[in-house]
Amino acid sequence: MSRRLLLSLAVLAASSAPAFAETVNVAVAANFTAVAEQLAEIFEAKGEHQVVLSFGATGQLYTQITQAAPFGIFLAADTARPQKAIEEGLGVEGSFFVYAEGRLVLYAPGRDVSDGKAALEGDYNKLAIADPAAAPYGKAAVETLTALGLLETLTPKLVQGENISQTLQFIESGNAELGFVAASQVLGKADQWLVPADLHEPIAQGAVLLKEGENNPAATAFYDFLKSDEAVTVIEAAGYSVP
Repeated sequence: MSRRLLLSLAVLAASSAPAFAETVNVAVAANFTAVAEQLAEIFEAKGEHQVVLSFGATGQLYTQITQAAPFGIFLAADTARPQKAIEEGLGVEGSFFVYAEGRLVLYAPGRDVSDGKAALEGDYNKLAIADPAAAPYGKAAVETLTALGLLETLTPKLVQGENISQTLQFIESGNAELGFVAASQVLGKADQWLVPADLHEPIAQGAVLLKEGENNPAATAFYDFLKSDEAVTVIEAAGYSVP
């Protein structure tokens, strides 16, 4: 093979591969995993920057941010921690916004949970929730059980996931017969009860541009993209509402 042909092939390969100018590390609440992955893929297809996603419970992610983890954007499952990031000098002033509002569901594969309270009072061994101290969906689950007058009765049956993703794993693996998860995680699946919104505080999910990403073109570009009509369409299709 001639040197000229080899050079041509090398140039062609380089031109067909994505060339990312900058990279942004994004801390993402576990319930938003699938949507964040889809959004990152769409954003990267534009061929400018790369997005690296890290998932976890909101509380755990915030702790990492306070310990100087190199995140440029924080997509939380609540509004308190992103606002706290700004108050503590970790977030960019004026960058907070609500990117999604989530819904809580009781999910129980193979069980009839159309009457949520009756299902919770039924015969089973374990009820999975996310850690209410770290995960807003877990907090909403506790608020729901309290509103239904069942928290004290069901406390012995509770098993806690570190985050909402692990909570879903408990249910789907059979380690818990039923549990509270995000509606977006089980979109289109049967055997679920949409928890009435008046049984818990709203699950508004806030975003903030962190100081780490303030001067990073990839961070500011992805931050702006999250507010775009294109991103909103994806978020709403995943079972969230966007204020």
